[in-house]
Amino acid sequence: MKKELTIFDNPKNVKIFLIIFYVSLVVLLISEFFIHPHPAFAFEHIKSFSAVYGFFSCVLLIFLAKILRLIVMKKENYYDK
Repeated sequence: MKKELTIFDNPKNVKIFLIIFYVSLVVLLISEFFIHPHPAFAFEHIKSFSAVYGFFSCVLLIFLAKILRLIVMKKENYYDK
């Protein structure tokens, strides 16, 4: 049985998707300088605060997941008893 190829199996398509993704990120970051925000807190007046906060939150979640994996993970032969 032959495996059906998807759009993400072609490296050329993946490269195009990545370019579109990165361009959209840059456009959103630049647009933040032209849109008037309505911040609730003083630190939200900082330009690109949302982008920086989101990036560091994502990095923090990755590190927490790695630490929790060590705590929660069972040994390989746990269910063999």
